[in-house]
Amino acid sequence: MTADPRPERSDQDVPPQPAPEVAERSAADGWRTLARALKPRATTAQVLTGVLCALLGFAIALQVRSTGEDSLSTMRQSELVSLLDQTTRQADQLADQVNDLEQTRQELRSGSTSREAALEAATRSATAQGILSGRLPAQGPGVQITVEDPSRAVSALTLLNLLEELRNAGAEAVQINDQRVTASSSIVSTGGGIEVNDVPVLPPYLWSAIGDPETMSTAMAIPGGAVAKVQIDGGTARVEQRDLVQITALRTLTEPQYATPEPVPGE
Repeated sequence: MTADPRPERSDQDVPPQPAPEVAERSAADGWRTLARALKPRATTAQVLTGVLCALLGFAIALQVRSTGEDSLSTMRQSELVSLLDQTTRQADQLADQVNDLEQTRQELRSGSTSREAALEAATRSATAQGILSGRLPAQGPGVQITVEDPSRAVSALTLLNLLEELRNAGAEAVQINDQRVTASSSIVSTGGGIEVNDVPVLPPYLWSAIGDPETMSTAMAIPGGAVAKVQIDGGTARVEQRDLVQITALRTLTEPQYATPEPVPGE
């Protein structure tokens, strides 16, 4: 037998093996290091880019929605058919209303009963126009305003402001002393005092106005309004609500020189 040339290994030549606990801990630390290396990290630039992309997408969605609502070209065929049907129905309803009005017009022209109704309506309209134009006397609830001006210091402009306040408060008929005040009336100052409708009027100025008493009284009491202006000028004004105000002064209307009624089509 030949001798084995390899030397015998003693226990001292074997490298020491790590303890099991140390090996497990090293493996766990390695996996954690690998996980941290692979974990995505968001930078400030990436976050900002993401936010901007989200906002841009939201704006594009809104634009598309708005364009879709405003443009018929984006509507589906069924939606277009429904819209056309609705428009047709509305047109038919308007045509029916036109036919009804035309029939009523023909009845007013031909029927005796309708002529009576038209005559009654015309009479009511003439009465209303007569009151508004000052051709007819009027009565009803309203206010009476007494403007005292012993020193003749209240100006025509102040009286005109008072008139405008009454009109704004819904006065339907107004009289100052013995003068009916209408849309064509004038209130001016002259060397001799105040003139209404080119007629001199003297204080105290007694105003009679027909309308809602409470509304007109409230308008007169507005701070800095017409009554306050009378007091600033040096006069006084007393407002009284009345259940019945009578306006008897009338205005004579002149024939228009240039204006004529517009002709009725087809007549």
